[in-house]
Amino acid sequence: VGGGHSHALVLRKMGMEPWPANVGITLITNLADTPYSGMLPCHIAGLYDFDTAHIDLRPLTRFANCRLIMDQMVGLEPGKRQVICRDHPPIAYDTLSIDIGSTPTKSQVPGAAQHAIPAKPVPGLLRAWAAYIADLEHALVENPQTPATVSIVGGGVGGVEMAFAMQVRLWALMRQYGRDPKSQVSVHIFQRGPHLAKGRNRRTQKMVERMCRMRNIQAHTGQTVCQVGTESVRCQSGLEVRCDRTFWVTNASAPPWLTNSGLSLTPDGFIAVKDTLQSRNHPNVFAAGDVATMVNHKRPKAGVFAVRQGPPLYANLKRHVLGKSPKPFRPQKRYLNIIDTDTETSIASWGPFAVHAKWCRRW
Repeated sequence: VGGGHSHALVLRKMGMEPWPANVGITLITNLADTPYSGMLPCHIAGLYDFDTAHIDLRPLTRFANCRLIMDQMVGLEPGKRQVICRDHPPIAYDTLSIDIGSTPTKSQVPGAAQHAIPAKPVPGLLRAWAAYIADLEHALVENPQTPATVSIVGGGVGGVEMAFAMQVRLWALMRQYGRDPKSQVSVHIFQRGPHLAKGRNRRTQKMVERMCRMRNIQAHTGQTVCQVGTESVRCQSGLEVRCDRTFWVTNASAPPWLTNSGLSLTPDGFIAVKDTLQSRNHPNVFAAGDVATMVNHKRPKAGVFAVRQGPPLYANLKRHVLGKSPKPFRPQKRYLNIIDTDTETSIASWGPFAVHAKWCRRW
């Protein structure tokens, strides 16, 4: 269930190494085109088109000799071995693998649910962004002096990359109409903590903050958003910023239906899995990507780990189906993280090290 990064790799491997003829494989997903998170900022910036930044699951499932069911999982009955879907009758399984990502955290901030655009699910974000660009372009035709202002709540890596990418796209649009983008485009980031890029080393944070100053991105650190309006963001300090759109890029949460799924969960509601990527209390259920947490090796909810889980997930699914014992997988502790900053440079960090250079972007 789900066409996330791990399952995309599993399906490709299934096509390369066909399984026994008596094994029926089914993919249940509500997205025929699944976005690849690593390419999302450049898609928002207008550097990649839709097809480049998405994985088309239709030819991939055909390649894997896999049945494709377009639907959304809304529940699970592990005792009956049934997946509960929104629009189909219950679908039976012998072995189940779940890779459906996470869902946006329901904010208690007044107005956020009505007026802010959540970063997840990604298709909703992309539709809202495309609609804003279309509206802005129409306004520029009527009045070339129309300003563009966007606010991003959440100054983690995701929020920072979105800010840079949106500015790149807005600057390019202004230049199309012969305008000065620096005077007509404003991008704001609101971060509750003292620094941007939370979770990265201090060198990376300093580079990000310096790049924001260079590109005139307004970073409001130490600010707690207390209200979101149709065209404004207000903070507890009294700061209020007028904006066209507000994007909500805070930590995501687990799908709510997991609470009654019967699966062993972590305290924050994600599927708790063993080193073999199997559920702790249902060995015929596997999980990977953001929806799962390896209880012995907790790592950030990042696409890099979903990609790394692809090969061991494939191997253990096949071993389980063939009656063999799955093998444990130990994810890396340190990993390369590249933050897109503009069309020329990127910030690469690994452990305590960080570099901001053109060759990082080429890499």
